[in-house]
Amino acid sequence: MRIQVKRTGGFAGVERHAAVDVSARDDAEEWQALADQVLSEGRGTPPLGVPDGFQYQITVGQKTVYCADPRLTEAQRKLITRVLKEGA
Repeated sequence: MRIQVKRTGGFAGVERHAAVDVSARDDAEEWQALADQVLSEGRGTPPLGVPDGFQYQITVGQKTVYCADPRLTEAQRKLITRVLKEGA
């Protein structure tokens, strides 16, 4: 399973992309559980954010959801941070 995060917005307006393929990882079940929770909490369309805030597009497999600062859930924040840190 591939998890992708696209971050847009912010003060500088710089886009950032990262992806992680968790299929062969030892912690794949943990990633899957977190991804499932994020998919259930996300929106099908981009939400209105705040000025200079970040907006996120999260794709897990073939499903994409959207979320934005400052209204991220704990699961969304955790998944976004992990993918942006560990992804390429």
